[in-house]
Amino acid sequence: MDFKNLVEFLKALNTNNSKEWMDANRKWYKEVRDDFIGWLDHMNLSLAEIDAEYFDTPGKKGINRINNNLMFHPNKPVYKDHFGAGLDKRPLTGDFYIEIGIERCIMAGGFWRPDAATLKSIRDAIDYDGENLKKIVEKRSFKNTFGGLYEDVKLVKAPKGYSNDHKYIDFLRNKTFAVAHEFATDEVFRGDFEKKIINVYKEMLPFRRYLNKAVTVV
Repeated sequence: MDFKNLVEFLKALNTNNSKEWMDANRKWYKEVRDDFIGWLDHMNLSLAEIDAEYFDTPGKKGINRINNNLMFHPNKPVYKDHFGAGLDKRPLTGDFYIEIGIERCIMAGGFWRPDAATLKSIRDAIDYDGENLKKIVEKRSFKNTFGGLYEDVKLVKAPKGYSNDHKYIDFLRNKTFAVAHEFATDEVFRGDFEKKIINVYKEMLPFRRYLNKAVTVV
């Protein structure tokens, strides 16, 4: 994967963020996109080797659109400043997200502001077995990798059906259950980048499995 070419393309796109520029540079975009998809195919196989429960996700299935959704975010640029993709995308579960951007890169996973039914399932699991989640997120290596749960919108009070003095109220007030590891873009040019991805994936796995079990139990 020629990550330098990918980053150079994103920098040029960010400077000339318009459909006209994209149309004029469509060949360059397709070259970078195809290269990224090929790399995702490689990572798809690599992650499957270390995770027996991994859900096969070819690059074309995992890659996200580079266009911003202007219907819901009309003030955003036409195009994103990164390439993003989800791997291990089993239906109705949280995937493993990779983002390669101009100034930063992210590896993340979990559930970002899930729908009401999914959120209820996660909270029910915490109410029943919050101690396991606590052990996962308080593990030293987990904290060193992610810091803790991703900071997002939280309820001021306990959600309906739970008391404010619930043992796991700090978890229950969350609307997002996700973690993220951020690193500088120049790290993707190093020889140990793939190893870094695999290490983060492994560290995140117990957290994602806990959530996925919560939303798939019937």
